[in-house]
Amino acid sequence: MASMASLANGSSDPSAGRAAAVDKGVDYANYFCTYAFLYHQKEMLSDRVRMDAYHNAVFQNKHHFRGKVVLDVGTGSGILAIWCAQAGAKKVYAVEATKMSDHARELVKANNVGDIVEVVESSMEDVVLPEKVDVIISEWMGYFLLRESMLDSVICARDRWLKPDGIMYPSHARMWIAPIRSGLGDQKMNDLECAMNDWYNFVEETETHYGVNMNVLTKPYHAEHEKYYLKTSSWSNLHPNQVIGTPSIIKEIDCLMATVDEIRNVTSKFSLSINMDRTRLSGFAGWFDVHFRGSVQNPAMHEIELTTAPSVDNTTHWGQQVFLLHPPPRVHEGDRVMISFLMTRSKENHRLMDVDFTYELQHSSGKWLPPVTSKFYIE
Repeated sequence: MASMASLANGSSDPSAGRAAAVDKGVDYANYFCTYAFLYHQKEMLSDRVRMDAYHNAVFQNKHHFRGKVVLDVGTGSGILAIWCAQAGAKKVYAVEATKMSDHARELVKANNVGDIVEVVESSMEDVVLPEKVDVIISEWMGYFLLRESMLDSVICARDRWLKPDGIMYPSHARMWIAPIRSGLGDQKMNDLECAMNDWYNFVEETETHYGVNMNVLTKPYHAEHEKYYLKTSSWSNLHPNQVIGTPSIIKEIDCLMATVDEIRNVTSKFSLSINMDRTRLSGFAGWFDVHFRGSVQNPAMHEIELTTAPSVDNTTHWGQQVFLLHPPPRVHEGDRVMISFLMTRSKENHRLMDVDFTYELQHSSGKWLPPVTSKFYIE
């Protein structure tokens, strides 16, 4: 990495743009290590919606890359860096925090762009580049957009290395919430009941055979399983007909302007209109989309959208995050759901999320039901 040792035109302070300090060893064990395995990279590389969106964004907007210097944040296998080089980039710095960087170097070499793409094994917060860049490209999105908190690293890269007239790929992102119907809630309740029945049998057998009464642990055991089955959001690829009302945008992010403080907590108050008659409000689904628009000064010739909304034919590995209500209220066409939403980072692991929903249901007759608050965990 000798060529990365010098610094020209960039901040030499690795802490620039950095959020609160996190133990690197713990963070690697909790997060980065997963991305060091090819099986995980293959899952993402097999996502056709994801791949098509980034491929189209790069190759339908070659004017953003031709003769430019590009930074790929979290390059993984290196495929985005390779595409940037194939689209005409003069230089691409492909930064990767894990040993996947070794595979990326091999892939870069095998695809004959080794003279353009330089793979650097480093965290984005610590890397030192020899120059500022014209474009930052990254596939940073996690479940419901912000799980994993990788956007922090992209913001850090932007603040340290992007030229004043530079471009972000993607340039914008949005978070969505919609009311849904699903049989998953009944399944989760049944799973909890089965787990508790198994526990009661265990308690009885332990006392009968070993003379120890374990019943004092019943309450915390139930709390553990209630959190897992009823309070942890579920991954799902929903069918569009499971959406029973109008989706609402709860957060919009301009990747050129966003700050870490802005995305650390997401708050929104909004209403959802039910457009399906005589059904259950089983819960809420959250998803995201991102757009590749370039910038105001240098717009994309062809704007590309990547969406993870419920779909029949264009499902993604992100799917949707489902927040199930217990019990699910009955709703009718014309009803409205007023929601107060708060998403914060877990105190135990900043890459995971805690979510609070407070919802009030107004029937089409005008009658209001009492507000209900539910807490969920995106793990």
